[in-house]
Amino acid sequence: MIIRKDNKILSRSELIRSFVISNPDYYTAEFKKIGSKPSYSFSFNFFASLLGPVWFGMRNIWNYALAFLIIETFAVVQIVRGLFGNITRDALEKIEKIQSTIDFRNKQLEAAIQNNPDKVDVYERAIKSLELAMEEYVLDVQKIEASAVWIVVSGIALLIIIKFVQGIMANNILEKRYSEWLSNRLINPGMTTKNYLLSIGFSSVIMFFPVVHYSFPGFFAVMNDFPTHPEIRLASIKWVETIFDYAVIKGDAVFTAITIGIRSVLDFLELLFVKTPWIVIITTIVVLTALSAGVRTAIYSAGFLAYMGFLGFWVKAMTTLALLGTAAILSIVIGIPLGIYCARHQRFYSMIRPIMDFMQTMPAFVFMIPVIAFFGTGKVAAVIITMIFGGTPVVRLTVLGLRGVPETIREAAIAYGASKWYLLRKVDLPLATPSILAGVNQTVMLSLAMVVVASLIGAKGLGQDVLEALQYANVGQGILAGIAILFVALILDRVVQGRKRV
Repeated sequence: MIIRKDNKILSRSELIRSFVISNPDYYTAEFKKIGSKPSYSFSFNFFASLLGPVWFGMRNIWNYALAFLIIETFAVVQIVRGLFGNITRDALEKIEKIQSTIDFRNKQLEAAIQNNPDKVDVYERAIKSLELAMEEYVLDVQKIEASAVWIVVSGIALLIIIKFVQGIMANNILEKRYSEWLSNRLINPGMTTKNYLLSIGFSSVIMFFPVVHYSFPGFFAVMNDFPTHPEIRLASIKWVETIFDYAVIKGDAVFTAITIGIRSVLDFLELLFVKTPWIVIITTIVVLTALSAGVRTAIYSAGFLAYMGFLGFWVKAMTTLALLGTAAILSIVIGIPLGIYCARHQRFYSMIRPIMDFMQTMPAFVFMIPVIAFFGTGKVAAVIITMIFGGTPVVRLTVLGLRGVPETIREAAIAYGASKWYLLRKVDLPLATPSILAGVNQTVMLSLAMVVVASLIGAKGLGQDVLEALQYANVGQGILAGIAILFVALILDRVVQGRKRV
């Protein structure tokens, strides 16, 4: 095999030499043997077996280096513990504590014999019980000491096996990495001074401290607990509270405006769903479901709505729907335009993507704290929390859908004179619609997941029934309310996704 590089033709042996650096003749022969067979070809690397994780680290194959290092560390810990470690330390400490308690009880027994004979039997029984317990711990110490040999044997066996496995796998792994390097020269083959130092240092630290910690407990006191101080935590708490207090004072006008906007939408939807006669709401939802997903699904939706009405969940279900609708509408109105902008501006999307990751991974009870600090408790705060948790999928899937539009179609439209606005409306958005609808669906479903959490801060609805059922262990109420939440989710899912889900 030859490859042209810098106007020079390199042979296969020269390429392997530039990749492996050390012992190129050996690796040339081994790579040839491995590549000559379509199936597995046995090859054993003595140095990889001897050095283990250090060899893989020097070759910049860190995923295997870390896995083998963990296994080797465990094996070495077993060997050192069995040969030199204080494996009976915990049992001996318990024996010492029991012995000190027995000595104390003996003193109490002597005092009782002289001053309070009625308690002599009590102290004697307590001493006898403690002596029996100590005998059990003494037997445990003997068993642990007898098992030391088997601990050493298991550690040695594991170490031999993992060394053999590393030797067998090394050349095959390196040959695969060499093939990847041929097609992508950005891959670092390793064997540099940095790799030597990093591999040896990393392996030494990972190997040394666990061995000392598990084999000789308490040898390094600093390893028992992380060296910290309460003043650091108190200062951090004070610093965070100062920032939030400043933000609440300076941002009062902004938070008030956001509250008024959300409250306006929420009040309108509550008026629409709660105050409108139930027969109008049912008729509207059933007709929308029939138009979107078909008659059969509309019949199911009518049954779901009847379930909520007959069990007394109607008002709470409509309140939940208003709260959910507010959060979903605002998330979609903000998320789709934001996704469209991010799809065409990679740098901006790279900037806000960590923020969206934070919004999705941070537990709801954590970001509930700053929301309450800025907006207080109640339905507005519940809407904002729901938007934070459920608003990111519509952005991500809008970006994904727009970037998935074939460039050939866009180029054809541009060639026929399509403007940017026409291209967006007539080409990009229609082709990205399935992905965008999936994002809307995910936003609605994740918003429903926050119904119970939102009830903790004053949002009424079906979540309140579930919360009360948890507090008072009312199984029936909790199950029935949970099924009502499920039915609300199913109706919304069928309406949004339409015939794709029928």
